[in-house]
Amino acid sequence: MRMIGIVILAAGILALAYGGFSYTRQTHDVKVGALEISLSEKNRVNVPIWAGVVLAVVGGGLLISGKK
Repeated sequence: MRMIGIVILAAGILALAYGGFSYTRQTHDVKVGALEISLSEKNRVNVPIWAGVVLAVVGGGLLISGKK
């Protein structure tokens, strides 16, 4: 239970520190003879502040309750 609490607490702290994460998705691949074209789309997912706070509180609660 402590390990889950640590992971959730860390996720909450990271969400508060960075405010989200970004990822790259490959949208199209075109190959015509020797010519190859690849298009990528970069997206950003914003994590609300309240979600980071909730994760940090829940993770801290699991750590405290796991010490019994």
